[in-house]
Amino acid sequence: MQTEYLKTLVVLGQVGSFSKAATDLTITQSAVSQRIKYLEDHYGCQLVDRSGKLLLLTEAGRLVVQRAEQILLLEAQLANDLKLRGEKTRLAICCTPTFGVGFLPQVMEKFMSRKADNVDLRFMFHSLDRAVKELQENEFDLAVIEHCEVMEVPGFDVVELPSDQLVFVSAPFLGLPPGEVELERLLHNCLIARKPDCTSRRLLDLNLSRCGRTVDDFKAVVVVDDLRLALETVLTGGGVSFLSRSIAARELDSGLLLAHVVAGFEQSRRRSIVVKSERRQDPAVVEFLDCIDAGFPMGHSC
Repeated sequence: MQTEYLKTLVVLGQVGSFSKAATDLTITQSAVSQRIKYLEDHYGCQLVDRSGKLLLLTEAGRLVVQRAEQILLLEAQLANDLKLRGEKTRLAICCTPTFGVGFLPQVMEKFMSRKADNVDLRFMFHSLDRAVKELQENEFDLAVIEHCEVMEVPGFDVVELPSDQLVFVSAPFLGLPPGEVELERLLHNCLIARKPDCTSRRLLDLNLSRCGRTVDDFKAVVVVDDLRLALETVLTGGGVSFLSRSIAARELDSGLLLAHVVAGFEQSRRRSIVVKSERRQDPAVVEFLDCIDAGFPMGHSC
């Protein structure tokens, strides 16, 4: 049986008129009538009650329509699957700069080795607020973000990752002691700061306010939008910066930089993957999350 006949019955049940069904289906009224008669002959029962001005489905007709809608849906899904066969899956990803600089290269290397031939990728670095906004506007399918508050985004799944640890860093020749240091000693230096909408800057501002201080209490403040440039500035002795330990891991391990903490300062922020709920089981998304899991410290499972 051609599924157009089933679709004709579905439409007729919705509009209640042979003429309206013919208009909606762009066929003649006679064709609608013939298709319904064929269905009734095929199933051996009356499907449409023609006794009133408005055509109504009989009990048998409602049963056929219920099953017909399922068949038509499966047919549409099959057509879409065949259309997409061999085409690349679109995957738009956004991340905040810290994850992008500290972890994305390793994650991408794994992902591209597995999915390079059949995934059309788009990547962007954005601040937390812009990342969430563009997720909600369907600009991105998922984002990896650092944030201070609990994250809830309607329509999205939030997958928690290990928290991000932040420290002050400085070049050894500035003379600051490694480990715990008095805030007053840090204030005697230039602060290489992030923009106010960055969560590391927000956390720093919150910590300072608890001590009755602001960034203006540092010897000077230089706002740098690029994490690598901020790190290079600190390496050359340009000042101190409050940033993710992961960004400066290599320099800290080699002794090119020293890490400092201030008693009472909050040193961590949350890190999460936010992904569209409808795409949570998409093969490309699952693969990307697996690559994050494989490349992330602490053996965290997504």
